[in-house]
Amino acid sequence: MPIFALRMKETKIYQVLIFLFGVAILLGALTIVVPQKGWDLGLFKIRFMAKEEVLTPKKQEKKDITSIIEGVNTAVVEEIKPVKHKVTSEGNVGAPGKINYEINNASEVEKTAGSKKYTEQFFQKLKDLSGSKKKIHVLHFGDSQIEGDRMTGFIRQRMQEQFGGTGPGMIPAVNVYPTLAFQQSYSQNFVRYTCFGGPKLSNRKYGIFNSAARFTPQVPDSTMTEETEAWIEIRPGNGAYNRAKIYNNVKMFYNSCVEPCKVKVYQGGTLIHEEDLLTDGDSHTLKLSFKSTPNSLRFVFTSKLSPNINGFSLEGDYGLQVDNIGMRGSSGTFFGAINQNSFANMMNELNVEMVIMQFGGNSMPAMKDSSDVREYARYFQGQLGTLRRLKPNLAIMVIGPSDMSKLNNGVYETYPLLPYCVKQMKKASLAMNAGFWDLYDAMGGMNSMPAWVEKDLGRPDHIHFSIKGASVASQLFYDAFMSEYLKFAEK
Repeated sequence: MPIFALRMKETKIYQVLIFLFGVAILLGALTIVVPQKGWDLGLFKIRFMAKEEVLTPKKQEKKDITSIIEGVNTAVVEEIKPVKHKVTSEGNVGAPGKINYEINNASEVEKTAGSKKYTEQFFQKLKDLSGSKKKIHVLHFGDSQIEGDRMTGFIRQRMQEQFGGTGPGMIPAVNVYPTLAFQQSYSQNFVRYTCFGGPKLSNRKYGIFNSAARFTPQVPDSTMTEETEAWIEIRPGNGAYNRAKIYNNVKMFYNSCVEPCKVKVYQGGTLIHEEDLLTDGDSHTLKLSFKSTPNSLRFVFTSKLSPNINGFSLEGDYGLQVDNIGMRGSSGTFFGAINQNSFANMMNELNVEMVIMQFGGNSMPAMKDSSDVREYARYFQGQLGTLRRLKPNLAIMVIGPSDMSKLNNGVYETYPLLPYCVKQMKKASLAMNAGFWDLYDAMGGMNSMPAWVEKDLGRPDHIHFSIKGASVASQLFYDAFMSEYLKFAEK
């Protein structure tokens, strides 16, 4: 019989109880001896439960957000049907719906006299949009809270219902985030470049998407003697909001084309267009128009040296386009990493009249004290200043960070520096005559995220919204936006 089996038989129950009692005494002693913040040993830190945590353990705060979410109407008005074009397009893809908008307890947009002026100029263009049959773009920049068209998709649907417009607007050349707004596939030799993570473009000409794609290396070498073929295919999103599914104008943005590059466009397998891209290295646009929404478009490229493909825009004939520019891991301080002329060229081509900036969450875990917060706010203010310089009359709206929780002694609590960060970001925004909408306050403030998670409005990480929660947060923003618009329209 094995020796350990004999020893097991010799162990008495009272011996086990004495051992457990001794361990309990030792652990109890440690709760008294070890400081509440632990022992800092330089390279590492030893922390143990304090006696207060044993005697009076923390309980998860359960904030009541019923009054915040009960009046939020996230129902989508399905008033538009896919347009069936006649022999030639009449240019009517983009008409607004018949919406009578009602405001329910809208939170306030913080503003200065300057930001009010720029916003009201934008409102006037919205008001005139359906009559003028022009097209304007709103760029929605943000971190992982908006990636994959979360929040943007809902805001776009609401705005296009009210003011006109169809299609998802700008989409990346190579998409890496799951999304319902569109479908895309591409050949394996396409490589994504971004200014905020991963491979970088040496000339930094990303355009407004802060990302681009290429199918050959950036610098030619002696081995690149054969032409390379690559392709990108785009299809409407089956699960997209109804207006995003409809588009009949497609644009492809590119730059840095210095070698002959032929593009063939196939619709459902049939060649419909061929074009030699311009080889002057500047920013250009390939434009296609259709009678109705194309089921699939495949762009096939052939060249020894790839241009930078900056993205595509899927639009109707007129109206408002709201572009989702999700930048996972970005803090929103990107203008120093891009060619600003390339950015400005695309802004002008798209007729951008408003930019929404939604950042702050990614920087929060790295912030150690208030000086880190102020430094981030200073950098963020510089980004807004660059936008103001590139287009002086631009309407800028900053959406502050949402409530974010971290696990502390078994309960989820708001990051300690988050309220101060919101305050500093608001200060920075107003200094640049940008409007500021406080998402943190709108969702309930301190320790509100656990309540959102409990109601399936937040994800288990206590940082991101669920799909349902993103719709609620977006409607809260839209209520605030429309409240400002209706004040202007009633003048």
